[in-house]
Amino acid sequence: MSPDIVIVGAGPAGLCLARALSGKGLSIVVLERQAEQALAEPAFDGREIALTHGSQALLERLGLWARLPSEDVAVLRDAQVFNGPSLFALKIRAEQAGAERLGHLVANQAIRRAAYQAVSECADVQLLCETSVRAIEQSQNEVKLVLQDSQVLQPRLLVAADSRFSETRRQLAIGAQLKDFGKTMLVCRMQHEQDHHQVAWEWFGYGQTLALLPLNGRQSSMVLTLPPREIERLQKLDEAIFTREMEKRFDRRLGAMQLASSRHAYPLVGAYARRMVGNRCALLGDAAVGMHPVTAHGFNFGLIGVQLLSDALLAAHGKRQDIGATAPLARYERQLRLATWPLYQATNLLVELYTNDRLPARLLRGAGLRVAQGLLPLKKGIARHLTARA
Repeated sequence: MSPDIVIVGAGPAGLCLARALSGKGLSIVVLERQAEQALAEPAFDGREIALTHGSQALLERLGLWARLPSEDVAVLRDAQVFNGPSLFALKIRAEQAGAERLGHLVANQAIRRAAYQAVSECADVQLLCETSVRAIEQSQNEVKLVLQDSQVLQPRLLVAADSRFSETRRQLAIGAQLKDFGKTMLVCRMQHEQDHHQVAWEWFGYGQTLALLPLNGRQSSMVLTLPPREIERLQKLDEAIFTREMEKRFDRRLGAMQLASSRHAYPLVGAYARRMVGNRCALLGDAAVGMHPVTAHGFNFGLIGVQLLSDALLAAHGKRQDIGATAPLARYERQLRLATWPLYQATNLLVELYTNDRLPARLLRGAGLRVAQGLLPLKKGIARHLTARA
């Protein structure tokens, strides 16, 4: 089989790319290890995705936004950052950018379902599930994939979109800068007595990091970051004891709580590919840039990649040029690095500082937030970045 493009990984980034390229005269194959039923009806995984205005605009153009159930979409109006036990907070308000909200919070489960539904309507996209790549052969002029069932695919372009631990990236001999933060993130939904007013929290406590992502009603996605053994202990607690401990960890700032979902844990590991492209191949989503979640830019970066790569490929295709040639791929890599590298580095530095509990760092952490709170241009810049449509 010789499709124009093979995408490895039917996660949201891979499926969004397939949808963005559909209807332009290209044949597309998407490979996925999971069964198709798992894509059609994805299980709840605890993750809530913070979407910027620009990401929302792209999802609207791709036909995904209208497919999201209203109960899975919550307004993210403002955000605030706390340090240690202090009640002082750095506040980022949407009104500083002349907007009503910073963005939306959408259940990852809902995004995955909407992406599958949008792609399943594309006649030029073939989805091959319960399969994986056994071997990849590359040359300057071609790329060949041998699947586990011995089927051979020879596309003009291969796109790896199969997670920050991408096996496809490794088979393409592309390394990545992996940063293991040595912590695990526990996520779950909780009901709480006090109203969150659609304001997100990032709370760098001493010995723990907490986040509150406001959902609809008096319910939030709670994110707790601790060493792996502590997370394992929390997962084993019965619901009542777990709830009381979460109330205590949040210093009862939200009043009484009640667990409203299953609990899920994820190791915190960042990834940045040493190259975004190669001979007739490109990386996308977490396979290219896997972010620490503290700045909530992971999937937003994935969608930036979808926009940049689809633009580069469709421009080449429209001029009857080779979509797997060096020029369009180099353009994609250059633009993606420019869009992601500064914030990736800044995020890692932020995490290093605000999870350092030694006294000098504690003093610097508190002073940093107070200085930032007084810098209105900085806060306006952050708000404008989140609310920009393109």
